[in-house]
Amino acid sequence: MTRTAVLRGIGAMVPPRAVDNDELSALLDTSDEWIRTRTGIRRRHWADPGMATSDLAMVAGERALKSAGGGPVGMVILATSTPNQPMPATAPQVAAGLGLGTVPAYDVTAACAGFVYGLSVAAGAIAARLADRVLVIGADLWSTRLNPDDRATAVIFGDGAGAAVLEAGRESDPGALLGFDLGSDGLHRELARVPGGGSLQLADPDTPFQQSDHYLTMRGKEIFTHAVGRMSESSGRLLKQVGWEARDVDWFAGHQANARILHAVADALDVDRSRVLIHLDRVGNTSAASIPLALTDAAGQGSLRPGQNVLMTAFGGGLSWGSAALNWPDVDVL
Repeated sequence: MTRTAVLRGIGAMVPPRAVDNDELSALLDTSDEWIRTRTGIRRRHWADPGMATSDLAMVAGERALKSAGGGPVGMVILATSTPNQPMPATAPQVAAGLGLGTVPAYDVTAACAGFVYGLSVAAGAIAARLADRVLVIGADLWSTRLNPDDRATAVIFGDGAGAAVLEAGRESDPGALLGFDLGSDGLHRELARVPGGGSLQLADPDTPFQQSDHYLTMRGKEIFTHAVGRMSESSGRLLKQVGWEARDVDWFAGHQANARILHAVADALDVDRSRVLIHLDRVGNTSAASIPLALTDAAGQGSLRPGQNVLMTAFGGGLSWGSAALNWPDVDVL
């Protein structure tokens, strides 16, 4: 029997502090109307000083484990572009904090597509019998890496974490991950990046420290075009792979970056806009956390029900993108 990764639990967490558009409008040359009409975002959550990505990830991971009925896992995969530090990876700290012992744990960096990448890696580990259960977490804390004077990024991003527990099962099981489509294009890596902090631009005691080198920079119009094209193409390939028509998609769970992007991709796929999950209006763009946050919210509200077909797709810096499909299981949302 071919082992298939099956979703058994899900959990999410956003920091308590909510930052609405009016608060940012008092600091930037913008307005609530400008932000809402261009992005669909009304508020986002930012972490308080001293809170780290690992803190968000551990809460979401703990909730996902409880949703899955508890028990051990054999691997932890953390999708993040904002680790606690460049080295070591943050995933081992999360695993230790959750009391998971000495299981293998590692970070996956694929920007906003990180959670989909993490799911695919977990599915591969389960198929290869490296683990029977895997905890996949998408967590990002971008608020400390945003230029407070840059309207292109400061109004968009929020902090958060979302997690899923996958375990070995059969393709016919509710919650089975039915297929993936992944891609990247490093020729356009400069469209979204944090220039400093890596081997290409190390700290130099003889060079004045440039705070701006550690801020996220993004060329929004170009990112918009690439996001719509890549997510549409990837989703279309995956639909053919799993044998779904557009009418078979009960919920389209795209990366929560911009409502206009989500609607454009849905239109390209001929998926009705009423089936597009929208969660970004309340949390902003939470990068690798956005899809599990949206799924947890929809399941908790009762919109996402057992037996429904879910198409996930995401796009982020790298450039990187990916899509995944599953039939939603009966899971508890805590």
